[in-house]
Amino acid sequence: MNSTRRAVLAALPPLAAAVIGGRSARNAPEVYARLRKPGWAPPAGVFGPVWTVLYSLIGFAGWRILGRDRRRALAFHLAQLGLNAAWTPLFFGAGRRRAALIVSLALDAAVAAEMVELLREGDRAAALSLAPYLAWSGFATALTASVSDPPESEG
Repeated sequence: MNSTRRAVLAALPPLAAAVIGGRSARNAPEVYARLRKPGWAPPAGVFGPVWTVLYSLIGFAGWRILGRDRRRALAFHLAQLGLNAAWTPLFFGAGRRRAALIVSLALDAAVAAEMVELLREGDRAAALSLAPYLAWSGFATALTASVSDPPESEG
């Protein structure tokens, strides 16, 4: 596969996840502001910059995966991006917090499985590039489990 095609194919899945998340998060600032959150919840303005960096790292891992015939790693890669894309519409669009938590837990497992597979295949650079993503995803899972909607009288 030529390098241009490989770069485009590596960039498309994280870009698609970002676009799906962005489109379904139009009301995210208002929803996030209304939620009951723990004291350790970051301000809303943190999420955009963090995800920009994470999607770049995910794209790098995808680029590494596409450089070799890595079907299992690619399957985990695409699965975790699909779960990533599903979380925002569930959490912000549909207000389905419990379903979003289940997706978030599955996302954590899929990213970890992808990292293990990459390490098994000897690609330490790709595996380590996903470490910040796994850390943030775990943090997001804890946050998802910790937030709640305000009582109706406060909404």
